Amino acid sequence: MRVMSDSILIIDFGSQVTQLIARRLRESGVYTQILPCTTDPKKIKLAAPKGIILSGGPNSVTLANTPRAPQIVFEMEVPVLGICYGQQTMCAQLGGRVEPGTSREFGRALLDVTASCALFEGFWDTHSQHTVWMSHGDHVAELPDGFSAVAKSSGAPFAAVADESRHYYGVQFHPEVVHTENGTDLLARFALGICGCAGSWSMVAYRNRAIDAIRSQVGNSRVICGLSGGVDSSVTAVLIHQAIGDQLTCVFVDHGLLRKGEVEEVLMLFSGHYNIPLIHKDASDLFLRRLTGVSDPEAKRKTIGASFIEVFDEEAGKIEDARFLAQGTLYPDVIESISAAGGSAVTIKSHHNVGGLPDDMALELVEPLRELFKDEVRELGRELGLPDSLVGRHPFPGPGLAIRIPGDITIEKLDILRAADAVYLEEIRAAGLYDDIWQAFAVLLPVKTVGVMGDTRSYEYVCALRAVTSSDGMTAESFAFSHEFLSQVSTRIVNEVHGINRVVYDVTSKPPGTIEWE
Repeated sequence: MRVMSDSILIIDFGSQVTQLIARRLRESGVYTQILPCTTDPKKIKLAAPKGIILSGGPNSVTLANTPRAPQIVFEMEVPVLGICYGQQTMCAQLGGRVEPGTSREFGRALLDVTASCALFEGFWDTHSQHTVWMSHGDHVAELPDGFSAVAKSSGAPFAAVADESRHYYGVQFHPEVVHTENGTDLLARFALGICGCAGSWSMVAYRNRAIDAIRSQVGNSRVICGLSGGVDSSVTAVLIHQAIGDQLTCVFVDHGLLRKGEVEEVLMLFSGHYNIPLIHKDASDLFLRRLTGVSDPEAKRKTIGASFIEVFDEEAGKIEDARFLAQGTLYPDVIESISAAGGSAVTIKSHHNVGGLPDDMALELVEPLRELFKDEVRELGRELGLPDSLVGRHPFPGPGLAIRIPGDITIEKLDILRAADAVYLEEIRAAGLYDDIWQAFAVLLPVKTVGVMGDTRSYEYVCALRAVTSSDGMTAESFAFSHEFLSQVSTRIVNEVHGINRVVYDVTSKPPGTIEWE
């Protein structure tokens, strides 16, 4: 773990929105790290943060054997902010009492500020009322010595509490979600005003530090980077190339499942424009042959993963004296890996979503993006001069079109889907909607319908269109296209793409989890 002299540490109790706390603080220019509540106290002390935030979580403090904050948190003499479960366990551990609530609060709630507090300074006045986001059943019923109540709600008599002498604060609501009024201000006030962070975290500074770190780690050795053409691997490749030049070689495994024109874009940008040494392996025949007869989505992923590993391993083996493997691991990948395994990430980040590297590949990892969130990676890409057409590209799954063709995969189906998808995205861009959408794609359904086109009957595939908005990739709402837009794009697809005679639009919203189609 990198030690930063001006950072906030978040202790994670398993909340689905813990990452949002870090994102909000990063937006305020504060470097933030997340560690699970089971982290060794020595590691927490080594992080040397200027302040600590205890996140929310799904457990109940009133039950035995549920998580507690490591005691070192209250021995480091730094400000502490407890959020929801974090507030409850802090109060319980310091001598207060938590009890099950007679009424639960989930969703928007009104917060009454009852006393002045350093945490609210600059945006909430005493006796004011504000909308916040609650998600709790238990609540603090008795405060520890030194604490006083500074806000309440209908379901939480101690909705916000403070011990100003020790700079300990607790809020029952979630300031990190967008529904809480002035939530970002509250987190910024804690980090900048109470903890004294300088707010100097910037992408320019990160880029310079990352380049120095790459040079220090790699020295004169050679580095291999698996290039997919997506945002993460592309930013990784350009950043490392700026650091060590031709010591980097990219390996682009073309599995034949990319969108229309993407192979040519990758070759033109990285081999042509950036002049990065690039091995292009067209293995589309191999992948398609192995996918023949495979219809189960998970079996497709595993088939593509095994084939990718085999091809990548073979091509990487041709690069002499390579000691390092670069991969676009992002901070959410690190967090998930640590939370799941209690340790550091050790397998290839799944930008191909297809599996890990061979056990016998003796390469050290270079992961220059492992401290960044997705939006920060895009910002770094712009700082590196990557074109907006790549930096702002919608997420695309590693298995590619294979999971957008339910059922068997054939060349004919791939060609049909590529053409339909290209028309769809072209119309979205022409309407100026591309940047308003998190992800948009076409799906070739495994059914055919009878249609009348002109004076003849057709028996062709149905194409489904999907577009969603999302702020974090965790949840998704269908994008509300106008009827005129859907009519226009459907007409174009039916007229221009041979093999499709009907188009439908998917309006399903997704709960936390994947927003892909499978």
